[in-house]
Amino acid sequence: MKIYLRILAYAKPIRKLVPFYFLSIILAIVFGLINFSLLIPLLEVLFSQTDASQTLDTLKKPDFYFSFIYLKDLFRYYFINVIATQGKVKALYFVCIVILMSVLLANIFRYLAEIIVAEVRTKIVYNLRIQLFANTSQLHLGYFTNKRKGDIIARLTSDIQEVEHAIIDTLRVFFKEPATIIGFFTVMYYISSRFTLFSLIFLPIAGFVIAQIVNKLRKSASQTQVSLASLVHILQETLSGMRIIKAFAARPYILKKFKQENEQYAYANLSMELKKSLAPPMSEFLGVSIVALILAYGGKQVLNHQTELAASTFITYIIIFSQALIPIKSISKSLSNIQRGLVAGKRIFELMDTPSNIINKPDGIQVKSFEKSICFKNVSFSYETKPVIKNFNLTLQKGTTIALVGPSGGGKSTIADLLARLYDVTEGDIEIDGISVKEYDIYALRKLMGIVTQESMLLHDTVYNNIAFGRPEATEEAIIAAAKIANAHDFIMELPQGYQTVIGERGNKLSGGQAQRLSIARAVLGNPPILILDEATSALDSASERQVQEALNEFMQNKTAIIIAHRLSTIRHAHEIIVIEEGQIVERGTHEELMQKEGIYKTLSQMQDTQ
Repeated sequence: MKIYLRILAYAKPIRKLVPFYFLSIILAIVFGLINFSLLIPLLEVLFSQTDASQTLDTLKKPDFYFSFIYLKDLFRYYFINVIATQGKVKALYFVCIVILMSVLLANIFRYLAEIIVAEVRTKIVYNLRIQLFANTSQLHLGYFTNKRKGDIIARLTSDIQEVEHAIIDTLRVFFKEPATIIGFFTVMYYISSRFTLFSLIFLPIAGFVIAQIVNKLRKSASQTQVSLASLVHILQETLSGMRIIKAFAARPYILKKFKQENEQYAYANLSMELKKSLAPPMSEFLGVSIVALILAYGGKQVLNHQTELAASTFITYIIIFSQALIPIKSISKSLSNIQRGLVAGKRIFELMDTPSNIINKPDGIQVKSFEKSICFKNVSFSYETKPVIKNFNLTLQKGTTIALVGPSGGGKSTIADLLARLYDVTEGDIEIDGISVKEYDIYALRKLMGIVTQESMLLHDTVYNNIAFGRPEATEEAIIAAAKIANAHDFIMELPQGYQTVIGERGNKLSGGQAQRLSIARAVLGNPPILILDEATSALDSASERQVQEALNEFMQNKTAIIIAHRLSTIRHAHEIIVIEEGQIVERGTHEELMQKEGIYKTLSQMQDTQ
């Protein structure tokens, strides 16, 4: 119940519609009941041997009082009047018109209720998906490293879809259908309290059977959602790595893996559907069994004149009771969707309630410029329990270029990630202009930086929008200038629509070098005072690398830059080169100074023939 209360909380902006929903449902039920109530006077008079004129002599127009009985007596009065004055055929027409109007009104109010439900459902799903996406996108980077992306995608898509279906069924189960059942049983109790109480004895038995089915359904629903998430994960991995799958002839392997997961999902889904399909026929069978018992018990009393009920009234009672089975069957059917919605809602809120390890202070400093220095003070960092950075100390003065080199896995990229607060340090602190990076507004902090990573992250969008990513205020002139710095302008102009060319998902319509140059253009756009280049030119050929490197060197004048590189020829101009091994500084100095030592840098340099 807690989960649904949280879900319904997302409908607060339109909660003013809820009273109108309740009113529409009640009126739809009332007019629906009137249709069946009209059967009593119809059967009593239209097909009886009673003389309508004699009945009219003893019948008076009822005085108004707020009761269903008043409406029945009023209709009976006018109905008998029509029979007495105009005959049975006109009375039949009269009944048909009343029934038609009643059905019309019942369906109008039912339609209004459905419109309100659609509005509530749409708003809840919209707000829920926005909130879930917002919360997910602000989680720390380590969360996405440890979690399967397919599972996250499933929670944002299929789980939300299950909740959407469950919202309708919840309103149906908790209000619409119970209100309809209460309405039917109220009329039935008015007709015959004895028969109604007799039928209520058997309802708990039916309720117990349905409850057992629902309990088993909840477990199956959970297994289905988890299996679907695994299936989505395999799809995501396959589509993202299609080039590698084909290159390594791994299609049979990935097909086998997908088939196994699909079999598990099919089995879990079949198990759930078997239980889901069992509930409606079981409830219908139990309901009809009760009808049969009442028909046998009541019919015997009517035939033996052991009850005051007339045959016409008893027939009407049986018809109304059979109609009461419809909402009961609907509830049993809806309960299966509700169980799936409960499981999906639990998974959604598990993701939504996951705290981020990176906390952005509400009153964080809105830094707009970088003035003095960046200082790493006794910084240590661990991925879970594995130490990556150990007691790291480094100061970068404004306008200097620092290069980080060393064996792979030494922690070079992690240092850059810590500066941008993609992770927070485990021990120590990082300061910019003497203030801890944790004191700055995280978005303002990152606006100070232009970052190029080893992998180009491009969107399925135009060249223009990819360069302007994160800076919607950028002008066309600034975007073109950034492209020229990255040596990208010429090849962009050769594309079919120039800067308006759509480059495909992850930039798959471009070469690796072209994609990397767009990433560099994005980084230099906005003239950030701090540049972080993590293997920025690794995907370029020698000629393009030289051109881009020259442009970057000119752009980095009077800027603070951290360059991470394995190709040592690109960092010889750095003011200081830091050699990192296993998270610690093992060497530092200029290119010339390090070449005088018999250390790691010299070994790496000789291997690359850079001397």
